[in-house]
Amino acid sequence: MIEHAPGGPGIPPTWTSSAKDMVGCALGISRLWFTLGFGIVNEVYYPRVDIPQIRDLGFLIADGEGFWAEVKRIGNYRIRLLAPGVPAVEVVHEHERFTLRLRIAPSVRRDVLVIECRLDGDPKLRPYALLAPHLGASGYGNRAAVVLYRRRRTLWAEQGPFGAALASVDEKQRDAIGRASAGYVGSSDGWQDFFHNGKMTWEYETAGPGNVALIAELPRRVVLALGFGSSAEAAATLAIGSLLQPFDSVLQQHIAPWQAWHAERSERHAVPLDVPAALAEEYLVSTIVLRSHQDKTYPGAMVASLSIPWGDSGNERGGYHLVWPRDLVETAGALLALGAEQEARDTLRYLIATQLGDGHWYQNQWLGGRSYWEGIQLDETAFPVLLATALDEREALSGVEVEDMVGRALGFIARTGPATEQDRWEESTGISPFTLALCIAALVAGADLLPPPASEWALELADFWNSNVER
Repeated sequence: MIEHAPGGPGIPPTWTSSAKDMVGCALGISRLWFTLGFGIVNEVYYPRVDIPQIRDLGFLIADGEGFWAEVKRIGNYRIRLLAPGVPAVEVVHEHERFTLRLRIAPSVRRDVLVIECRLDGDPKLRPYALLAPHLGASGYGNRAAVVLYRRRRTLWAEQGPFGAALASVDEKQRDAIGRASAGYVGSSDGWQDFFHNGKMTWEYETAGPGNVALIAELPRRVVLALGFGSSAEAAATLAIGSLLQPFDSVLQQHIAPWQAWHAERSERHAVPLDVPAALAEEYLVSTIVLRSHQDKTYPGAMVASLSIPWGDSGNERGGYHLVWPRDLVETAGALLALGAEQEARDTLRYLIATQLGDGHWYQNQWLGGRSYWEGIQLDETAFPVLLATALDEREALSGVEVEDMVGRALGFIARTGPATEQDRWEESTGISPFTLALCIAALVAGADLLPPPASEWALELADFWNSNVER
């Protein structure tokens, strides 16, 4: 192998498309969230839902004689859940020369994503894994290496306080990584090798700092583990440890907590029995998506989406990787309607903890409460009040005291409303029917949580605004 790859620092990094096939996480202690798009793994988040750590993990299929295909570009695949209502996925890619079957599930006990890979068809073909690390939520400044770690060939990357590692085993749990290389994206990475040479010819030990990528040749039957930690060594230890069991063991450990969560939730809100099968399946998928957006470091906090809008055009991760009070309460309200009262209470606690002194919330913020945009939108002050009243109606506050939060929020609405500079789709001043309706609803419903005279002025203001709208 050649020690260091040429062509640094690589082309300017981007994320991938925000079009997703699936998102998911484990319900154990694992602090990892994964996304799928175009039939491969896209961003994986660790240790919080607002920190993506890779761009993608995909596959090339090649015969070493000039034929090669990147499965995400073929676009002929089907996807299914491995258990109802559980984010464990099978993806089958079809080509006239091969079938690539992937089974994907996160570890419950480790910060690791496990992928079983089975290639069938032309016996000349071999799979190659392509990993693009974006550690610390950026494609800049990453370092990548092919190493022998504790007798096992491993691909790893580091940047700042984060490390990632990709390990693999065959059907006998033996080290399964063959030829491997680290390179700079756009110049010396594995994809460029195949593009220029039709096969794998480059083997570089290290690359970085820069926009880097890794490639590994694999057997036709293999299990991969992508681990994350506070260093590359920590990530490798977790990845290898997760491989010392059959994939089906990882899968069953992942399925059981999700089934238990659905059972507990269904005690409060059972799925209607008379809906068509396709609709019932969509219902379960929706519960997965909603529940998978909840963070574990900050219980109750949820980003707007586990995707990066327009991600394939730049390195910025903002926008949807933030907590928007509006989106947060809408998601918590859906979970509450599903019977997930604990998750909704956690969201209410998070909102109380991050309310500003004058009663409103930032337009959006990072999970820890630091602001990103500081615009004022009245619907984002009304929504938390409605979440508190919804829990109260179900007698599900469980000791959460909400009077102070509600009083501050309604006071802000009274002083500031009925419109702000951003209430018309976050861009223009003026009265929005949506925002005004929410504010009136919050004043009316929130009045029940306040003592007089606060409850009385809240109802009077709601009546005044409503009467003016009617005119």
